Amino acid sequence: MKISEIITVLEEVAPLNLQESYDNSGLLIGSFNQYIDKVLITLDVTEAVIEEAIDENCGLIIAHHPIIFKGIKKITGSNLSERLIVKAIKNDIAIYAIHTNLDNVLQGVNKRLAEKLELHKVQILQPGKSSLKKLVTFCPVNHLEKVRNEMFVAGAGHIGNYSDCSFNTAGSGSFKALSGSNPFVGEQGKLHEEEEIRLETVVPDYKLQTVIKAMIKAHPYEEVAYDVYPLSNSNPTIGAGMIGELKNEMDITVFLEKVKQVLGTPYIRHNSLIQRKLKKVAICGGSGSFLIQHAHRSEADIFITGDIKYHDFFEYQGEMTIADAGHFETEQFTKDLLYDILKENFPNFALQISRIDTNPVSFL
Repeated sequence: MKISEIITVLEEVAPLNLQESYDNSGLLIGSFNQYIDKVLITLDVTEAVIEEAIDENCGLIIAHHPIIFKGIKKITGSNLSERLIVKAIKNDIAIYAIHTNLDNVLQGVNKRLAEKLELHKVQILQPGKSSLKKLVTFCPVNHLEKVRNEMFVAGAGHIGNYSDCSFNTAGSGSFKALSGSNPFVGEQGKLHEEEEIRLETVVPDYKLQTVIKAMIKAHPYEEVAYDVYPLSNSNPTIGAGMIGELKNEMDITVFLEKVKQVLGTPYIRHNSLIQRKLKKVAICGGSGSFLIQHAHRSEADIFITGDIKYHDFFEYQGEMTIADAGHFETEQFTKDLLYDILKENFPNFALQISRIDTNPVSFL
């Protein structure tokens, strides 16, 4: 199978334009046209992981964390990143990273963590700025259903938990076909009026061109009139972190013991525990201290993430418990998420979750 086929599926779920500005997701090593027989899925790329890929004949490693973050001016093997790059290239192993773009989608890293913690009524904690466009076109009445359905299939019309959303208004369009044209209706040189439907729907930025192509292909007119409008709405399907509720209120110490068990960690660092029953839980896999204020504004009882700094623990004492459960620990289920995405699309292709524990942090 071509690497490009796998990447297409992954980027349908987590488009590259949703990654943060500091990130470096995407194909880091290898060719889109490279053929492979097996994929290895991991959270981090280490020398042991590359050895595993060699031993298992995996031509592609899919990792959550990129091995290349900053610009590289030379590759001499003087640091870990350079050694990993050299080893991968020498063994013809491609490496693809799917990092903050997978963090920033509704069905991504945080959704899987929320499922493990049995949270309900989940939603994005900090919705992304508008990445939506309104696409408007005009088509003959009898062709509305075909054009609209093709646009929906291509990715238009999603609002929250609803799909196939559009607004349709009847009206009259006019045009005059000029010399060299081949009009679907009307005649060259004569003004023509046609009963049409104004069809409008929403489209995410990253799917806009795909939807436009589908619309034009399905549309009967030789020249398709359409308008694209930017929207200032926040997008509830993308953004950072997640917040949800427990099915039943719970004592916070009982909940934290459950978190430790689910994440397989011996310790959770936290500030003072709230003196009330726990109901509303905010989470962010990996480093999420930038969301502390958002969690508080959303009236979370507890915010769970990793990499909390000393001074962050002073915030909201007695109002909201801040818990550091570890970077690796809160992202570890990403491997299973990626496996499930690829297995659904390629049920007969060889996929393997890495057996290497890449957590660099140990407890004494």
